[in-house]
Amino acid sequence: MTVKESYIHLHNLRFHAYHGVLAQERRTGGEFVVNVRVAYPLRQAMQTDNVDDTLNYAELFEIINKEMQTPSSLLEHVAGRIGESIFRHFAQVSSVWLTIAKKNPPMGADSDGAAVEVLLER
Repeated sequence: MTVKESYIHLHNLRFHAYHGVLAQERRTGGEFVVNVRVAYPLRQAMQTDNVDDTLNYAELFEIINKEMQTPSSLLEHVAGRIGESIFRHFAQVSSVWLTIAKKNPPMGADSDGAAVEVLLER
């Protein structure tokens, strides 16, 4: 069997964080949702059933959590920091697909939020 591509996903991670351009956003914070998909070679773990042969998704969450708790004006900046941290921590990750959504952006619209989405490659 050939594994062409393999990924680890974390879906709908919810955070209260302090990202935004407006002073009110930085003071009171808001709700954010993060989705991430990282390309990681899973073939060995498929054969061995050993957790040491895969990416630890709890560690992946902690990287994202740490960066989400560091205030930024722009979600683009947060996304860049998360990507850099993932690549630094996991040498075998070849790409990161990341979406960060602000659930209630201050734009006067009735919506489910505004988001940035990036595909980062090593």
